[in-house]
Amino acid sequence: MSPTLVDTNLWQARDDSAEYGDTRRLAHIVEAAAGSPAPGEPVLLGFACDAGVARNQGRIGAAAGPAAIRRFLAGLPAHGLQRLLDAGDITCEGDALEDAQERLGARLATLMHQGARPVVLGGGHEIAWGSFQGMARWLAERDAPGPVLVLNLDAHFDLRTGRPGSSGTPFDQIARHCQTYGLPLQYACLGVSQVANTPALYARATAIGAVWIEDTDMQERHLQARLADVDALLEQARHVYLTVDLDVLPATVMPGVSAPAPYGVPLPVIEEIVLRVKASGKLRLADLAEYNPRFDVDNHGARAAARLAWHLLAP
Repeated sequence: MSPTLVDTNLWQARDDSAEYGDTRRLAHIVEAAAGSPAPGEPVLLGFACDAGVARNQGRIGAAAGPAAIRRFLAGLPAHGLQRLLDAGDITCEGDALEDAQERLGARLATLMHQGARPVVLGGGHEIAWGSFQGMARWLAERDAPGPVLVLNLDAHFDLRTGRPGSSGTPFDQIARHCQTYGLPLQYACLGVSQVANTPALYARATAIGAVWIEDTDMQERHLQARLADVDALLEQARHVYLTVDLDVLPATVMPGVSAPAPYGVPLPVIEEIVLRVKASGKLRLADLAEYNPRFDVDNHGARAAARLAWHLLAP
């Protein structure tokens, strides 16, 4: 995407301007993020990459995720937003994952220094290491950077210790970075599936002091208890990075991922947690990972991803 123009092939929506009232949709207010955003203004950024998924022996196709989600964001109503800034995509060329993650981090750090609220569309969950690099750069210039909550809504811990990095390693990379630089970190993974994580991954989560809640305890009947858990995590944090791996959702809602969940966490639960985190005033950065249009069914996954992105972008 051009740094000065948005892709009008993606940002298209019906025109209801002949009707009474405010009929604007996001496609009507989107602008290229060429200058500096206003303080607190949401900025959309894409991470067109699935090199980490390939390294993790997954099903590739998530590099097309940012464009596909934008198509369905375009037609959503612009409640309360006067403009939406789109900063384009960071694109991974071939297997050059580390370079793409570094460029993502640099772009995010710049946006955060400008006071923006970045929302990043992936891309595989290798996005998380790039996103956190941006947050770490931003935190490094603050007098009191911690404590930091990394809240991952995910069926998988993504704490693999093997290298090179992949979509399965980002939170181990984050934990090691924080240990090296003395940054207080709380990693929380909500939605973990016992049948999708080995004992070794549970052991690694224990070793780094992670908090986790399994998918069986993330159903709608447990929502109030889970919101209380989220509140407790938020209370202890100064800054929050929220990352949503869309494979946390049931496959019936989110078929378009590398590893669909036969059980999963209902969309209303995920949405309420996202809204709770956003309302805390501590959310600095959010991303959505793993949407893979190649395996979607009738765009069900794209619509769900766009809905979550819409909530994150809203005032």
